[in-house]
Amino acid sequence: MMPASDAYDVIVIGAGAGGMTAAAVAAAEGLSVLLIEKTEFVGGTTAWSGGMIWIPDNALMMRAGLPDSPSDAAKYLASTVPEIENAELRETFLSRGPEAIEYLEANTEIRLQPVKVYPDYYPDKPGATAGGRVLEPVSFDGARLREKFGRLRPPLPEFTLFGGMMVNRLDIPHLRRIGRSLRSTLRSLRLISQYAMQRLHSPRGTTLHLGNALAARLYASLLARNVDILFGTDVEQLSIDGDAVRGVRIKGASGARSIAAHRGVVLATGGFSHDAELRRRFFPDAAGFISATSPAGTGDGLRLAMAGGADIGTSVADPAYWVPASLFRRADGSWGVFPHTVTDRAKPGVIAVNASGRRFVNEALSYHEFVRAMLSDGNDPTGRPFHLICDRQFLWTYGLGRIRPFSWRIRRYIGTGELIEASSIEALADLIGVEKSALSGTVDKYNAGARQGLDPEFGRGSTIYQRHLGDAGHLPNPCVAPIEQAPFYALRIYPADLGTAVGLKTDIHARVLGKNDAPIAGLYACGNDMGSIMNGNYPGPGITLGPALTFGYVVGRHLAQTDATPSMRQGGQA
Repeated sequence: MMPASDAYDVIVIGAGAGGMTAAAVAAAEGLSVLLIEKTEFVGGTTAWSGGMIWIPDNALMMRAGLPDSPSDAAKYLASTVPEIENAELRETFLSRGPEAIEYLEANTEIRLQPVKVYPDYYPDKPGATAGGRVLEPVSFDGARLREKFGRLRPPLPEFTLFGGMMVNRLDIPHLRRIGRSLRSTLRSLRLISQYAMQRLHSPRGTTLHLGNALAARLYASLLARNVDILFGTDVEQLSIDGDAVRGVRIKGASGARSIAAHRGVVLATGGFSHDAELRRRFFPDAAGFISATSPAGTGDGLRLAMAGGADIGTSVADPAYWVPASLFRRADGSWGVFPHTVTDRAKPGVIAVNASGRRFVNEALSYHEFVRAMLSDGNDPTGRPFHLICDRQFLWTYGLGRIRPFSWRIRRYIGTGELIEASSIEALADLIGVEKSALSGTVDKYNAGARQGLDPEFGRGSTIYQRHLGDAGHLPNPCVAPIEQAPFYALRIYPADLGTAVGLKTDIHARVLGKNDAPIAGLYACGNDMGSIMNGNYPGPGITLGPALTFGYVVGRHLAQTDATPSMRQGGQA
């Protein structure tokens, strides 16, 4: 498909949350917009994500009676992001994030609601809150997209039921109680019957939640505002006239051509999680090459900008947002990556051990802190294994990785080697290649405290965030239970990432910076192409999508207030 015009006010490269927000806002401001996406889908990693958006002091939390203030948010970030780099960007985020949410709700299809109980990841730090800073998308009926629904990136199959049914976080407890509670059974049957009806007309369920709902709402916003979208198209280079970016040169199925951008080009290609060269350049060796992000994130935006004289910000605490992950082979032969974010690590009755068979971390810490502990453990994660260890009771009640709770058919996971089973802890140690005495000693030491609801070694369950991720029905500690009911299980985990933090330097308007930190006229960045305003720290749920939406909004508004570049005003063509 060729674009409808040879020139637009704005060209956006990349159809993730940041890029679609920038495109939607620019279009809402009356600008003509072209969105270029190299895959066949919109949504990027956002469509696979939990869809959480961290925006302190937002109006939605205020309306729900949840207190916050700019000063508390600033205190919290000062304690969790201590570096001075990007301080101005964080101030801009805090001041304009609430503004962005109000604008998007008023001018696009975005609809959000506060998650009333979702603590910041460091709840004991000054200025932390127990909930409300996190917003989630209201569920969306994908049928509203009509024939365009197939252009929305599907969620990961491991996070759906019955081959394509999405559920929100409030449905999960009811599905777990099906057959044991009349209310939960009726609610679950209603969800399943709705899904069955949807499948009569769609290849998957159309009731969308989480990041898929967010991506769908942004896509609907673009369609409603007649944004032109090119799929399956690569951008070969930026068109530069003097010191100004004035368009792009693209290459697609119909050949190569140039398209002009009167006001600016926005880079939002998703970072470089899947580019081996850039990973080797910026990641520690122990991080390996596993990513839970969309495979389209191969550093396109960074390379385009660097060729135009842009600068990369490398002063970060971590070059990526970390998550422990397990690997598995799907039925179609493809490899899957399961990110262990919130479903299992903090539940009572599981521990993580290193290659020496010993615990190395409080398993209920944030996924970012968990991998920080893996990387600093001293055992090379790329060559020496880490495992999650649990027993039969835990596996049945909570599941493990992609293995869902109450799974009768676990032999298939054991048969492929994904799940390791043994009749004793000593036998399990043999199978995972650690010393028997070390692993049995680790489990015995853990169990001694766990029987009393304690974790003297790491203090698991000691904060409201950790207890939030545990099992509220398990007392006295929702994060701690002994591991003692044979058979016993192990699942290998690896350090992985949820996105890159190293990215392009920008100013408070998200203009890309070049030599001497001067803005490159006509060039903007948002999403993971923009360097992390948190400097690779991870203060709370949604601190990637929060800045992505905020600075996507900032970009769209700034472009609407910016005159065309001089060459464009004079009628120059790309």
